[in-house]
Amino acid sequence: MSARYTVGVDFGTASGRAVLVDCSNGHEAATAVSTYTNGVIDQHLPAPDGDIVLESSWALQDPADYLRVFQETIPALLAETGVDPAQIVGVGIDFTSCTMLPTLADGTPLCMLPELRRNPHAWVKLWKHHAAQPEADLINEVAVARGEPWLERYGGKISSEWFFAKSLQILREAPEIYARADRLIEAADWAVWQLTGVETRSNCAAGYKAMWSGTDGFPSAEYFAALDSGFARVVDEKLSRRVLPLGDRAGLIDQRGAGWTGLLAGTPVAVANVDAHASAPAVGVTSAGALVMIMGTSTCHILLADRAVTVPGMCGAVEDGVVPRLWGYEAGQSGVGDIFAWFTEIAKTPHDVLEADAARLRPGESGLLALDWWNGNRSVLVNADLSGLLLGMTLATGPAEVYRALIEATAFGTRVIVEAFEASGVAVDSIIACGGLPERNTLLLQVYADVLRRPVTVAASTQAPALGAAMFAAVAGGVYSSIAEASGRMTRPAQKTVAPDAEAGRVYDQLFAEYVRLHDLFGRGGSDVMRSLGDLRLAARR
Repeated sequence: MSARYTVGVDFGTASGRAVLVDCSNGHEAATAVSTYTNGVIDQHLPAPDGDIVLESSWALQDPADYLRVFQETIPALLAETGVDPAQIVGVGIDFTSCTMLPTLADGTPLCMLPELRRNPHAWVKLWKHHAAQPEADLINEVAVARGEPWLERYGGKISSEWFFAKSLQILREAPEIYARADRLIEAADWAVWQLTGVETRSNCAAGYKAMWSGTDGFPSAEYFAALDSGFARVVDEKLSRRVLPLGDRAGLIDQRGAGWTGLLAGTPVAVANVDAHASAPAVGVTSAGALVMIMGTSTCHILLADRAVTVPGMCGAVEDGVVPRLWGYEAGQSGVGDIFAWFTEIAKTPHDVLEADAARLRPGESGLLALDWWNGNRSVLVNADLSGLLLGMTLATGPAEVYRALIEATAFGTRVIVEAFEASGVAVDSIIACGGLPERNTLLLQVYADVLRRPVTVAASTQAPALGAAMFAAVAGGVYSSIAEASGRMTRPAQKTVAPDAEAGRVYDQLFAEYVRLHDLFGRGGSDVMRSLGDLRLAARR
């Protein structure tokens, strides 16, 4: 019998990548990357007759970039390996989330209509679009006032990054776009729709980003009407109540999809996944207790448990949201790799130079302490209006000291999340890191191990989300009966485990105590200076 393969396609913040995976052992036969032409659109909207300036906190994307990922990467995999398309038994897709867009009934994005390209609300709203914070505030206020029971599943707060905050922003700021949209849809589900010609909705994206549960469905029409009378029928008019579980077959590649990819029409396509959540089985996690840190521009933390509890400030707890029969908890930090990239640009010094210099410093030697809120706080404060802080600088402070303090700050942010889980009764027995950052930055791994006082294991795959998507494709394609079985056969041994240094840990305990003091002062109402500064910045730009 000839080898069977699946393709996993991972849509990230700046690019899309695809992997061709051997179903028998998880070997990644080839990888191809397509960099988005328009990237993250956060300054100027590309329009046919000149740029449209975007306001602060906007982050958009061009759906044409997503289609080019299909058109460029999958043919490249086939060309590099010579694998017969008949040997490919399934395709899986994962996506940064919540990334959403308005479309016509046939799936055409509104921003692709010439008459709407100048309207920012017609474009894709990327996960880190934070301009819907007023809508998120309203969603939370009304939910609390009405005693909505679903709010507890999300740690008591809905984020501006999520689906209905962004949807409500369209209604309130561009009602003509909202009226024109036949569908509001996660980009993950839209990508599957483009390959198959069939609209489906994923229980993962719906559960974590759109307040849906398998037991209760979406919030009531009465709740949505309390937000805005025009929003009352958003689910029935713009979404779908048919939500499919991970591992199911969403559809089959149609003739258009076959033309883009070089795959055979009729190839199964799995229900779409969220990138971080797809990473859990890719690193061998299909049971309770292991915290997976997916570390890139941001960090997402995925933790499986056998019961549901309320964890304040978490992004959500969804039954069957990561693997069947377990509760999947999600937390996250809105800026990690983005913070380091910002500083290397400001310092005009490469990462490897800063890392080498910073590694020569002992814990506490810099005299610095930072809050890691350069892109707001996702967990546990759930506040996109918070901003970064660097404390302790002197005339002797250099780039290496600042770089190390920023790494330490992100590690402290992760420790806050771990302690929140454990304080709520959700066990964290082990920690596994995957993604681009742990592959490249040895100092970061050691600092995290020291701050967390725990070993940190680095996953084998450098493309964990895409590999996880390929595993779900193997289930949808009938190779395996469950994601646990697919993970067991397709996960390779970990790269390495970094042990904590006890002496460094003792110093970091002291620094962490000071971090928590600052965290609570600026994040829990002791000082509103960050919001005030943000308001002044916006006023000055108007």
